[in-house]
Amino acid sequence: MSVPFAEQPADILARLAQLRAADAPTHGGHVLSYVYDSGLAELDELAAAAIRAVQPVNGLDPTTFTSVAVMEREVIAFARDLLGGSPDGASPEVVGSVTTGGTESCLLAVKTARDNLGFAGKARLVAPVTVHAAFQKAAHYFGLELDLVPVGPDGRPSATAMIERMGPDVALVVVSAPSYPHAALDPIAEVAAAAAERGIACHVDACIGGWVLPFWSDVPPWDFRVPGVTSISADLHKFGYAPKGISVLLQRGRDRQRGQYFTTTRWPGYPVVNPTMLGSKSAGALAAGWAITQALGRPGLAALAESCERSTAALIDLVGTIEGLRVVGAPVGPLIAVATDETVPVERRVDPHHWADRARALGWLLQLQPGLAQPDGSVLPHTTHLTVTPVTEAVLAPLSEALVLAAADVRGVPPVTPADVLAALPAGLAEGLATGPALDSETAFAVLSGIGLVSTDAGGLPDRMAPFLALIAAFPAPLTERLLTELIARVVEPR
Repeated sequence: MSVPFAEQPADILARLAQLRAADAPTHGGHVLSYVYDSGLAELDELAAAAIRAVQPVNGLDPTTFTSVAVMEREVIAFARDLLGGSPDGASPEVVGSVTTGGTESCLLAVKTARDNLGFAGKARLVAPVTVHAAFQKAAHYFGLELDLVPVGPDGRPSATAMIERMGPDVALVVVSAPSYPHAALDPIAEVAAAAAERGIACHVDACIGGWVLPFWSDVPPWDFRVPGVTSISADLHKFGYAPKGISVLLQRGRDRQRGQYFTTTRWPGYPVVNPTMLGSKSAGALAAGWAITQALGRPGLAALAESCERSTAALIDLVGTIEGLRVVGAPVGPLIAVATDETVPVERRVDPHHWADRARALGWLLQLQPGLAQPDGSVLPHTTHLTVTPVTEAVLAPLSEALVLAAADVRGVPPVTPADVLAALPAGLAEGLATGPALDSETAFAVLSGIGLVSTDAGGLPDRMAPFLALIAAFPAPLTERLLTELIARVVEPR
């Protein structure tokens, strides 16, 4: 059969290469968020070959595509053993599912807990303020009340405060290993024990830590070895070094996990049995994750974790020598949050957002995080986040030099304030935003344009992200969320 192509494959791939050239680099250690580079080219090649091998496979039905069943079974077994859920004669058994990412794992953990609760009214989800935003999405999607517990200056919630929130209407308590914003290990053992006493499910969000903390030094028990932990999420596309998107959700007990499924025969088509939220799905990420776990095993993962730990310790020490900056809390795992050191004179302080912007100009992408007013009135400072991967060790010297130079370049520069952002808006617009009706798309776009956050160029970030983060503090959350929606929508909108 002859089919005319609108464009030739070689030309299409050439344009794709051109588009990719404009992306942030996914290898080489210059992006300290979003990407998890093992530094091993052979792993990337293995993953690509595995994806290509299953390219036509539909992961919907493991009875038709039996390779899917075998790969998922073996990935779950590996994760179960890694996270302290190996069968040892104890009951109930730890079982699980492979999902398309951490968000899906978190959503399913919440849905399963809600459905198992059997509470007639609106159930609550109790978690620290620092819990991943996926749980806010889950509460929104599944109709739970989100009950967020403030954390201390080190990013950790009080176990007592968490326990005080527990009641018969609580479907799930969530703790993190560690939390993403500050790399704080929540008081998992205490919270899980109290939840078990009250018959409440306790989920450990180890999406970022699940594949690295088992090899980290001096970490107290946080996984299925802890009584009362009923489920754990852990992403292979983070420190399992698999391509996006693959995660696992493990549940303690077959009956609990079976409640996660959606099954129906109430239509005239094929019987539908979905363990996760998707029906038809690619088997590519599963095959890649399976291949990488087979290749690395525990020894390979341990070696990569040790590299991350060495680099994390070195960067924590480095920040300790940079006047005007400080590391928040006591990070557990390969993550660091950096804030202004307010114990030094104002003229010697370094704003972490200016620091990140300057580091970006020097070729290193750090992640800016906004401050947050907590429900108890305390305020978490704005920070800059660094995710450390195995490849970081190879670039530690130039990275350290850039971080020191960036701090020197912006030392004493005042942070961008909400007033600075509002002053950039057209006259009268700020007052109208605060008191007027909900924004339409054109007004939201005008606000974004006024502060320089959108342009006619396709995609990309503005040169300076500090004003972008100050925007979040300038307006109430619903308003900034609407503006951010407009920002991302405009980036992908056809022109």
